[in-house]
Amino acid sequence: MKAILLSAYGGPEKLELRETPEPKPGAGQIKVKVASASLNPIDWKLRSGAVKNRMPLELPAILGRDAAGEVTEVGSGVTGFKVGDRVMGFVNAAYAEFVVAPVESWAPLHDGLTTDEAGAVPLVVLTGDQLAQGALSGDVSSAGGKTVLVTGAIGGVGRTAVWVAKSHGARVLAGVRTKQAKEAETIGADGVVLLDDPKSLEKLEPLDAIADTVGGDTLAKLLPKVKPGGTVASVVGEPAGAKEKGLKAVAVFAHPDAKRLEQLGDDVAHRKLTIPIAKRFPLAEAAAAHTLAEKGGIGKVLLKP
Repeated sequence: MKAILLSAYGGPEKLELRETPEPKPGAGQIKVKVASASLNPIDWKLRSGAVKNRMPLELPAILGRDAAGEVTEVGSGVTGFKVGDRVMGFVNAAYAEFVVAPVESWAPLHDGLTTDEAGAVPLVVLTGDQLAQGALSGDVSSAGGKTVLVTGAIGGVGRTAVWVAKSHGARVLAGVRTKQAKEAETIGADGVVLLDDPKSLEKLEPLDAIADTVGGDTLAKLLPKVKPGGTVASVVGEPAGAKEKGLKAVAVFAHPDAKRLEQLGDDVAHRKLTIPIAKRFPLAEAAAAHTLAEKGGIGKVLLKP
């Protein structure tokens, strides 16, 4: 099969289209012919070597954590899927014509969600869901009446966090840059906070929690706005300074959850939750796709084998 292999740590030029053996499904696994795979920040962090100390790769390696397509083979013991099923999954090695992963990584596609667009969904919706859960201290039943600020709210992870927190009754504020304000008004939040505008930050009401996707100085400026005993959850590592201020600090690292992925996929299929797609590239143009996606500030970038 054709796949994109990372030959060495470095820039996008280290991504090469090669022929490589097709994977075979083992017990409890399924094999999927990939219709679409998406790019995520972890991909270029892995590619560049920025996270090699905690997430080393065995090179050459195939990147990619999202895939959608059609089941072509099932391993022994698999009962939940059959050949021909349309699925999406939070997997490894998705930049390829075929991918194999445990059944726990996959969810069926509902009508209204095509395999062409579903490749954009798994990682961001699971991360956003788990971020919202973390911000709500894992107890979504107590979300009613809480005020939660989601930073980077128009990204796929942020949009999902807004949707999940809102669906559990929280009052949700979308934190964005000034130039993103109009788009932020369309994602269902109760209000918009301009994170690069000191006046907007000064008027920000006390928060019960922050669901953070940006970290750094932006998050540091927001910590004084969180009520004592409040929660700060972040997808960019443990929130620096939160514990020192008496806040609960939660570092969120996404993990597979097939049941939740299916539920959120249904929300996307029914257009309750939107994950914007910016551009699609042929698999062979993975380097160009990385160059575009790494600049940020756009929707999802997809590869199509």
